[in-house]
Amino acid sequence: MKALSEAVAHIAMEVHPERIEAICSALGAGQNTNIFGAVRGGLGAAFSPRLMQAFEAALRASPHVSAGELSAMFRASSTTAALAAGALSVELVWTGPGTGMVPVRHTAQVLTGLIDEARERFFWVSFVAYHVGAVIDALQRAVNRGVLVSVLLERSKEHGGNVTVDSIAMLKQNLPGALLYEWDKSSSDTAQTASVHAKCAVADGAVAFVTSANLSEAAMERNMELGVLLRGGQVPRLLDQHLSALVSTRQLRVL
Repeated sequence: MKALSEAVAHIAMEVHPERIEAICSALGAGQNTNIFGAVRGGLGAAFSPRLMQAFEAALRASPHVSAGELSAMFRASSTTAALAAGALSVELVWTGPGTGMVPVRHTAQVLTGLIDEARERFFWVSFVAYHVGAVIDALQRAVNRGVLVSVLLERSKEHGGNVTVDSIAMLKQNLPGALLYEWDKSSSDTAQTASVHAKCAVADGAVAFVTSANLSEAAMERNMELGVLLRGGQVPRLLDQHLSALVSTRQLRVL
């Protein structure tokens, strides 16, 4: 029975709910005494042979399952698949050469859009930040509408860090309403030679952006950079909680 449930679930994940409903209607109305034939007919000849073979084998191993029961399984699996798809959306984000063959969103577009979307809090983590006027403008708009904007950056070499650019001084001047953080490396011996090398952002614990791109003009406009925008699911919430915990445990220090 488990094998049949899994086979039905895999099919439901690949098929539009309307087609699943048509199959269920046929099964429930008793239009086909051949249950497998009804499902195969509803899915069409071009449907995945691998999934159909798994379904047929599981159905043969569960001869007691009626058409009505199978219909209920398909409906439940289809509903669950639709809810899962709606709960987590993953978008590919890219800067660099394009092909016109694969739909991707641009790094700068995604980042500024995410900042504009934030309503309560926005946290950005980057190694450096410089020459990103459009991003700074978006962050300032967020501050102006009451969003708590937090930024974690690597300190410059002048202040004990590992980067030549003093990004923190620049942001202090251009974004006075934001909270700027540094990694308090005194909390760990191994942290003394480490760097803030993560590049990510999270808005309201609901949308997360994980990327290879630093907060720089080159990364936003010219470099080959890759990232993913995660909407819904657990990752944005967990990232938001983790960054907040780093602040509350004083591993991140406000400047």
